[in-house]
Amino acid sequence: MSVIEAVVFDIGNVLVEWNPRHLYRKVFADEARMEAFLADICTMEWHVEHDRGVSFKSNAAPLKERHPEHAELIDLWGDRQLEMNAGPVPGTAALLSKLKQRGVPVHGLTNMPSPVFPALCERFPELCLLEKVVVSGDEGVIKPDPRIFEILIERAALDPRATLYIDDSQRNVEAAAALGFRSHHFRDADGLALDLVRLGLA
Repeated sequence: MSVIEAVVFDIGNVLVEWNPRHLYRKVFADEARMEAFLADICTMEWHVEHDRGVSFKSNAAPLKERHPEHAELIDLWGDRQLEMNAGPVPGTAALLSKLKQRGVPVHGLTNMPSPVFPALCERFPELCLLEKVVVSGDEGVIKPDPRIFEILIERAALDPRATLYIDDSQRNVEAAAALGFRSHHFRDADGLALDLVRLGLA
């Protein structure tokens, strides 16, 4: 079994908690109406195009044409998207910092719109510890497509067999494993800490 020489973190819901409900609970008085809006109008299938690099303006235009009565609520997604990030995922930043202190190279691979990551770095300085970060919105390709993993492999000069990949999405974990990465399906920092110990990283 290869010694782990580098660690790659997903960002959303691994390092920073992300959920559009953090924003829309501020504007919907009724939880059921909010859930219907997110299930039927501003859906994850619609949002993923932002992660793929499509601008909010161009992605929102046809949606607002179909749902003009919700145009202001749709625009909130673009205007206040940083409010979807509630704060750090408990405990993970400390693990990232300890890896860095031990001299382990740490990188990031995230599905995220292009403008969001620089803004998050200003709010959450722990993200600045990541050395190479590949953002899907910059590349026009999203996880679990193998191409985005290959971009990071090349830029960070990674050997997947000697790299631990951490993600809260089972599909992304499986995609990484298929490329040879050692993978951890993230649920909480305690579980990750145990895996880091098992792998000799903590």
